[in-house]
Amino acid sequence: MTENGPRKTWPPAVSTAGGWDDDNEEPPVKALSPEEAAALKSALPMLSPWRVLGLQLVVGLLCVAVIRLWTGSGVAMVSALYGVAAVVLPNMLLARGMTKRVDSAVGAAAGFMGWEFLKIGASIAMLVLAPKVVPGLSWPALLVTLAVCIKVNWLALAWRGRRLN
Repeated sequence: MTENGPRKTWPPAVSTAGGWDDDNEEPPVKALSPEEAAALKSALPMLSPWRVLGLQLVVGLLCVAVIRLWTGSGVAMVSALYGVAAVVLPNMLLARGMTKRVDSAVGAAAGFMGWEFLKIGASIAMLVLAPKVVPGLSWPALLVTLAVCIKVNWLALAWRGRRLN
């Protein structure tokens, strides 16, 4: 508290109890002009989900080839290919749903949650059906390929971050 009223600093001071001092106001929010918003949008290009999917597919197929060369097993190769499909196909559902035009933030959030639940459900269903679809399934080959394909998302984000710096 100051002589002119509550203290108005940002970030809020940490209290002696270890938490934030809740008496401070929120930081001021500055509305951007249309020109500033356009400049910010051009400085932060969007990463297309379809590019990430393509990268997942390419990395997954490379992983399938490595597993085929390393094990010499057709079953391991098919299992690895199924692992690629268990990542790429559900992500295609999500990408398709997320690229639809939405007019409100609430609609976008609800749409994202709905498509994400659908993606998770499809992934789980594919993994549950894997032993029936791939005779003699090699779980290690499937899971290694699945993990590598999932990590492509982090690779894409890291790549995007480097381009921005």
